[in-house]
Amino acid sequence: MTAILNASQRRARILAFLVPAALLAGAWSFQLIGHLYPCEMCHWQRWPHYGALVLAVLSFIVGGARTKATLVAGAAALIAISGLIGIFHAGVESHWWQGITACTMTISGAGRSTDAMLKDLLAAPIVRCDAAQWTLFGVSLAGWNAAVSLVGAGVIGWLLRRRA
Repeated sequence: MTAILNASQRRARILAFLVPAALLAGAWSFQLIGHLYPCEMCHWQRWPHYGALVLAVLSFIVGGARTKATLVAGAAALIAISGLIGIFHAGVESHWWQGITACTMTISGAGRSTDAMLKDLLAAPIVRCDAAQWTLFGVSLAGWNAAVSLVGAGVIGWLLRRRA
């Protein structure tokens, strides 16, 4: 590998940042603006994107083309992992298979009375992993995450391997 990234690899690095950033921005927008609260499996899909963002940012900071390319490849792998989790979650929502978790909510009880915790528990939204809260063209948010993540990871991988 050369001392600097070629044009395709630079595009891959930019995509490795933009794909998880856009998907996380969308997820947080749906949560904070649209009041669609994530279930446990939704959170599972976010964690690889957070990791991919860290690796993508590092690829802009550290020196050496080989290190940069390795970080971008790692980001692509994490993006693909989120996509695979999205496929699993979309399948659970579509009742193609059963999920492996009971959807739960967490209420902090540190230093609080049982009555206060019960009120919070009753007021908290119940979000099920096996029911899509929102769809576009019949595809849930988990399905869209899967599609965008897997295509994005594939394009990043293709760009990394492409010669200038």
